[in-house]
Amino acid sequence: MFAPEVLDPTVERLAELAEGERALEFAIGTGRVAVPLARRGVPVIGVELSRPMLDQLRAKADEATIPVVVGDMATASVPGRFQLVYLVYNAISNLLTQAEQVACFRNAARHLAPGGRFVIELWVPDLRKLPPGQQAVVDKSETGYIGLDTYDVLRQHVVSHHFWFDDGRQARLFRSPHRYVWPAELDLMGQLAGFELESRHADWQGAEFTAESPSHVSVYRLPR
Repeated sequence: MFAPEVLDPTVERLAELAEGERALEFAIGTGRVAVPLARRGVPVIGVELSRPMLDQLRAKADEATIPVVVGDMATASVPGRFQLVYLVYNAISNLLTQAEQVACFRNAARHLAPGGRFVIELWVPDLRKLPPGQQAVVDKSETGYIGLDTYDVLRQHVVSHHFWFDDGRQARLFRSPHRYVWPAELDLMGQLAGFELESRHADWQGAEFTAESPSHVSVYRLPR
């Protein structure tokens, strides 16, 4: 995700949507996007729950350069109003209930000026890979790594299991739980928070979103 061909279009598009005004990143993490966006001249403030991630951000940018409020993106409050609030790389799926995800939309709306935009980058659930009666799908398999997703379709939960290994008998495991959201459900969340869908593309470069797109970048806007 740090590769220039991935990161540069992301930063370019967000800078365009910020229109020279302040931007707020929910789940700012280690600053992968915020740091280069700030270097583009966009004033960026962040919200982040993980202090270890915030420590990594602070190794790249101090508090004066990128202020951060420690808290939950569904409830945290940041002073002032913004032209842009954004969530990248599936971050909204870290909220594990529909109610929390709706609260995140409403929190974004509270922080935006009239006409402001809320941008979400999110993957499209690919349940077509999941045969009836099966709960797990191999997402990726390569030398030294296997990625496995387990689904709870009743609660729209998926846990991503990442296994790294060498020639020995031991493996290192990292797991992350998510609540997947269909684009139509995401749009309804936006409506509940007072947003209108302005655009949806398959990537940050503006490729057409189709039934085969594995992810999307959706831009929601408040009325002026």
